[in-house]
Amino acid sequence: MYIKLIQPKMNKRPMDTGLKLRMSPPLGLYTIAAILREEHKVVIINENIEKIDYDDMPDIVGITVTVDAYPRAAEIAKNFRRQGVPVVAGGIHITTAYEMIPEGVFDVLCIGAAENTWPDIMKDLSANCLKDKYFGCKPLEGKDIVSPAYDMIDKDKYLYTNILHTGRGCPFRCDFCYNSSKERYYVVRNIDDVIQEIKQMGKKHIMIIDDNFIGDPAWTRAFLKELKKLNLKWNAAVSVNVVNIPGLLAEMKESGCCSLFIGFESIQPDSVNGVHKVQNDVSRYEEAIRLIHSHGIMINASFVFGLDSDTKETFQNTLDFIVRNKIETVTSHIMTPYPGTVLYDRLKAEGRIITEDYSKYNTAHVVFKPKNLSADELYKGYLWMYRRIYSFKNIIKRIPDAKEQVLPYLAFNLFYRKFGKFTDLICKIVTYRRLGYFAEKMSKYI
Repeated sequence: MYIKLIQPKMNKRPMDTGLKLRMSPPLGLYTIAAILREEHKVVIINENIEKIDYDDMPDIVGITVTVDAYPRAAEIAKNFRRQGVPVVAGGIHITTAYEMIPEGVFDVLCIGAAENTWPDIMKDLSANCLKDKYFGCKPLEGKDIVSPAYDMIDKDKYLYTNILHTGRGCPFRCDFCYNSSKERYYVVRNIDDVIQEIKQMGKKHIMIIDDNFIGDPAWTRAFLKELKKLNLKWNAAVSVNVVNIPGLLAEMKESGCCSLFIGFESIQPDSVNGVHKVQNDVSRYEEAIRLIHSHGIMINASFVFGLDSDTKETFQNTLDFIVRNKIETVTSHIMTPYPGTVLYDRLKAEGRIITEDYSKYNTAHVVFKPKNLSADELYKGYLWMYRRIYSFKNIIKRIPDAKEQVLPYLAFNLFYRKFGKFTDLICKIVTYRRLGYFAEKMSKYI
């Protein structure tokens, strides 16, 4: 049979350029392709890059759905369903909030891992007896996780194709995170499978895109031991308690770690405690940053604004903290209560959700009533943070002390953040693969 898998177009945030749209391929869809392609024809369409051909009639359509892309996903589904093509919706939003999806928008809801659902979907499609919901009845074991079909990816379309998962989920249950959903669980892959996947990529730099690379420290240590043999450079996301695990930062650096994405979220203890981010000790943030920097590892810090203890002063205080500690890269968000999370349920019960327009649930809009800020103050403060962090003045102030990190630091802060629109134009001229090679060299440090 012919299966068409679709990534709906994302909604750009104010600071995003076309670079964001082409950052990396949707690995979830390529995992489905790997599961099914031996018996079926599979085509993947990323609407951020290419148009959907509605005249091309597959036997079934699969759409991966994030909450902000839900309205667009529903529109895509409507166009195919009116032609008699059944549509399956899956992805993080469907898995965590399937009970909130109205009947009749999609033919099938795929809830849970593709490995546990798509084979049954195709079997029932062949028998003309599709169900309206398919559940991954039990958590996957590491050995069951399927490697994405990397060979199907058109490398000319993306900045980075050297991305991989070493596990799924996170052991922590922060209120605002999808991992607080009852449908989420944490599992790590077999180390031999991941190493084989890396070798097949043939890259000297990889990006590990797990929710939390150190969710199982014993597994992480065993993996780093094998990774060290490959002589690679790599980046990953970890929780700030990485500094509490003796010797782990040294092992990470020895195996090629260049930078870590860390969810600090807030410099205010009450804000962090209010969303049950138990792994974060605000009193040790500066100590943690110094320790990470002392190992020659750069930091991409995530901050969330609009938490219940935040005030107008939070923005300036956070900026001062970032500049003082020379944090190399910052990603800011407006607190967003994703449906299916503990935070959403609490704010809904308190009557603080102000819009159900899911296209605005991309961490760049105020969709709830803040406690100590007006919605306008929160939004303007969020924009102010980006302007100030990436001002020439503060870019210069945050230049790393290590000389070897200065060039890649400036490349990211200037060509991706400050002048991203110009860089995007260059990408379109020279192709993303060529610029991606340059970006790969730079991102070894950021």
